[in-house]
Amino acid sequence: MSEPTDRPWLERDRRPSGVSDETVSAVGKFSEALEWVERARGHLYDFHQMMGHADALIGEAADELREAGHQDQAQRIEAELVGRNALEGRWSFQMVEEYDAIYWSVVRAFADDLRGELMGGRHHVLESEMKEDRRTHGGRFHEQRPTDVPN
Repeated sequence: MSEPTDRPWLERDRRPSGVSDETVSAVGKFSEALEWVERARGHLYDFHQMMGHADALIGEAADELREAGHQDQAQRIEAELVGRNALEGRWSFQMVEEYDAIYWSVVRAFADDLRGELMGGRHHVLESEMKEDRRTHGGRFHEQRPTDVPN
């Protein structure tokens, strides 16, 4: 077994010597959980950008109402809605920051620790073995790694 490289997609075998199927499965499960945490974070960023866009549109609507002669409505919107917190004391960027600090970064650190302690630093050991089991050996577009692709 070779040492992990900075180009793991070129490695033939990812499982470190002596690592059990149960360990590969458990670390794979945690890696899948991390992927869901990453997806949740992405949705939080979607929310953040949507809230920023909505706030800008609300401000533009207030401007247009003022230009159309509706001063009272424009003033109420600007006073009560433009720049309003999405949650108590927080704009959406603060929600992202808090999630990153309290949850996301901790899960990532555990994933890094598990890979380092149990997988020799290798990523996607379970998926690599799943690919090996599922691909058609010798079949075009079923190569194990990019360097195996025929010219």
